[in-house]
This record gives sequence, C-alpha cells and structure tokens, in this order.
Amino acid sequence: MSLYALGLNHNTAPLALREQLTFPVGDLAESLAQLRDGFGVEEAALLSTCNRTELYCKGGDPLRVAQWMAWARDVSFDQLRNGLYTHADAEAVRHIFRVACGLDSMVLGEPQILGQLKGAVRFAESAGALGSNLHKLFQQSFSVAKQVRSHTELGYHTVSMAAASVQLAARIFERMSDVRVLFVGAGEMVELCAAHFAGAHPKGMAVVNRSRVRAETLAERFPMEVLPLESLADSLPAHDVVISCTASPVPLIGQGMVARALRLRRRRPMVMVDLAVPRDIEPEVGRLDDIFLYTVDDLERIVSLGHESRQAAAAEAEAMVELEVDNYWRWLARRDALPAIRLLREHVEQMRQVELQRAKRMLARGDDPERVIDAITQALGNKLLHEPTRYLNQAEGQEIRHAVATVQQVFGLPADSSLDSDS
Repeated sequence: MSLYALGLNHNTAPLALREQLTFPVGDLAESLAQLRDGFGVEEAALLSTCNRTELYCKGGDPLRVAQWMAWARDVSFDQLRNGLYTHADAEAVRHIFRVACGLDSMVLGEPQILGQLKGAVRFAESAGALGSNLHKLFQQSFSVAKQVRSHTELGYHTVSMAAASVQLAARIFERMSDVRVLFVGAGEMVELCAAHFAGAHPKGMAVVNRSRVRAETLAERFPMEVLPLESLADSLPAHDVVISCTASPVPLIGQGMVARALRLRRRRPMVMVDLAVPRDIEPEVGRLDDIFLYTVDDLERIVSLGHESRQAAAAEAEAMVELEVDNYWRWLARRDALPAIRLLREHVEQMRQVELQRAKRMLARGDDPERVIDAITQALGNKLLHEPTRYLNQAEGQEIRHAVATVQQVFGLPADSSLDSDS
C-alpha cells in the first residue's frame, strides 16, 4: 500500500472524539516531521477541521500511522479505531477528490473544505513533507473541484436555514451593504446565521439576548453591537432584517411592536425570519404591509429543494471524479515506468555510441562511406532486434501467443503480421 488516506469525520466519529483528534496549527510541523522521521512515511499532509481529521500519506504502515495519531492526541487506540477509516491507492485518490469537491462534507457541496484542504497542502509543502506524488494528487484534486464548480450546480442551491435567511434578505434588498441586521437570541442557530450574514458584509449587525454574556461571546466572533433585551422594541426601527431564535415560550415580537417600527421606518420594508419553535414572532405580523415574514417551515421548503438539486448535481460531480481518478492512476503508472524508459534509452545510446565509433574508424581508414552506412545500420538493427527475437524464440506453449502480442504492440506491428503465433 503506497498511497493511503486515513482519519475520521462527522460520519464515523462523534463530536467529542473529533475534538480530541484536532491538530492545532502549531503542532503540524512537528507532527509531519515525526511521521517522516520515525514511521517511514515518504510524503504526508494533515487536514484538521471541526468535522474531520485526515492524514494523506505515501509510504509507511497505515496501522502504525494510526497508532501514532492516537498517541499524538493522547487518545486510546481502541477509542480511535471505532471511528477510523483507511482508503488505499485508487480509493484514497477517489476520497481526496470527493473531499475537495465537497461530496464528503456534512453539507453537500459546501466550498469551505476546499480552502481548508489547500491550506493543509500549503503547510505540508512549506514543511518539506510533500513530494511529487502527493503534489500532483492535490493539484489534480483542486482541478477536479474547479471543474465541478464550473460545470455542475453542486454549490448553487441553499441547503441550510442560515444560508436561506441571507438568500431571502437578498431578494428584498438590492445591496446587502445597505442592510442592518438584528439578531434576537445568541444560540447556535443565531451563530450560524451571523456567520452567513457576516460573509454578505451588511452595513451593521446587532444582537439582543436575555444573557448579555452569551451575546458578548457572539460579538467577539462577529462585529456587532450588543443591546439589552429590554431595548428590543426601540431597536426594531433601525434594522432591516430581524433573525429571531430564542427558547421563549411566548412570542417576543408582536404585531403592535412591528407596526410601530414600520411607522418610524416610513414604511421601508423589513425581512423577519422566525427560526424559533414555539414562535418568537406573532403570526399576525405577516399580515402587515411591507413585512416579509418567514418561519421555520418556509426555510425548510427552500432547504429541501436545495438538497434535491444538489443531489442531482452530485451525480454529475461523482462522474467527473471517477474520470479524474483514472487519469491520476494512469499518470502514476506512467511515472512507475520512467526508470525502465530511462534504462532503455541509456542502453540504446550505448549501442549507438559503439557503432558510431566503429563508423568513424572505418571512414578514417578510407572505407567506402556507403558501405560504412550499410554495415553500421545493419549492425545496429541486429543489436536492437536481438533481445526481442530471443524473447520470441524462448516462449513455449501458451506463452507464445502472449509473447507475439507483446512484440506486436511494442513495435507497432499489424496483428496479421508474420509474427502471428498461428503462422
């Protein structure tokens, strides 16, 4: 097994184990050095994200490398083995291509993993851990990912409620750079929404939450103003988009509160997304003019359509991956033949030099040039044909047909030539 990928991801290991197996950036250089110096690994790259930790290696024993991984993160090997997978040779190539394309991601087709993989490859290269085999493999994986992005719709459709919230806002407002966003609540769903809205670069973001500490923690990750929950009614008029997701048993935003905000906004539209169950926003709010209210059910429909579209695009992407796996494997096979090609050329060059020196001696003593050319080319031809002829003459029984086919292929002879074994 010369090429392999081993690790664990969101499909095979729980979050607690994935957290234990995370490799901080500061440990990567030493980790790659340990693999190369002590475990016979010739080339290596290490990808470590919240959803996966994977090693891509050429050379070394996968079992010993897996044991090292457990030791490096102070995890028992029995615990690691439950979530560990190993892909070898062509399966490893296929796996890496699928990872680069987002086909192996928790969110099908998500593009972030490609940037993370590129970062891991850059680090491995700077650490001197990348050789020609993995370098070619990763460059081809980036090329496959680009093809998939360019020629399929794998990444075009929304597949998360957080992304759908941004999409809905973008339908109403011409430029997100003019929009102010208010988050009501500071839980996990609001955090995901904040990440997506931050990527759209709105004019401003703010959060109101019952716990100020949670709100401030969110504000440390994304640039936003922290407001007290009591200011919710007064804060609404200044914001164009409201994303709400709290654990409140009763609605926090009522029809009267929103009607007042609209008057102060001079009827400028508002997008309101209620991700809470039970609802944070009274259903009657949706009846107001200039209010675009969306609930969890509305977003689930968008996400469901997005999943269906991505699944269809994924089939196209998988076909592209298969083609490129074959291309890489052919390149690797040709690379394995390079030493033999080099030896063959050196062998023929030695023959040529011997006959060239002989020709010079014959010409120096005054031999007829035409006779010299005839003698030298005849001698060179005999030398070149000696080994193939001996190979054919020594073949016996069932080997004869194989030997004939090999010589026909190597020399480009027609199948019905006199070398046919039936003649």
